[in-house]
Amino acid sequence: MEIDLIWQHIDRQRLELAALIEGFTPSQLATPSLCDGWTVRDVAVHLTHSHTSAPRAILAACRYGFRFNTMIRELALRDRSSAADAATALRGMVGSRRHPIGTTPMAPLLDSLVHGQDMTVPLAIERPMPVDAACASAEYLWETGFPFHARRHHQGRRYVATDTDFAVGSGPVVEAPVRDILMLFGGRTGAAGVLAPSA
Repeated sequence: MEIDLIWQHIDRQRLELAALIEGFTPSQLATPSLCDGWTVRDVAVHLTHSHTSAPRAILAACRYGFRFNTMIRELALRDRSSAADAATALRGMVGSRRHPIGTTPMAPLLDSLVHGQDMTVPLAIERPMPVDAACASAEYLWETGFPFHARRHHQGRRYVATDTDFAVGSGPVVEAPVRDILMLFGGRTGAAGVLAPSA
């Protein structure tokens, strides 16, 4: 996917997510998300952390012994920003081309797509995912090891999207919308129902 198109998707997702987050009730914000140990509010706040400055990110990495999953989790849980703060911050990020240190622009695109589902699936809110962006993100997860190691965890199956031209892997065929494949590759095994090989 062309870099300009990636950023167009990121900007659009951030605007949509800001509006979504603003509409959540206190009860919805307190609902457990698909991210283990995180509420919907925690996910909303985490989405703003892709603009963390490089010095602050390095300091946090040192503090948590370069255990990046732990660092990301703790930063979200310790951030006491409100949902309104998160929505305002997301709107303020539109047009920026900053992404977390050591990553590519695919990182904030992936974050916006997957975390949007992390918040809405538990709330039974249907959130469509742009097929081309989901396809690029699923391919990115398949080709990139850290942090989900999708290829290693899902070897022995061929994953074929039913709504776009996407297929990876080898073995018995698993067919599903690319959104469901992306969520599976992102470690959300409960987000898309059971993905089983075709008969």
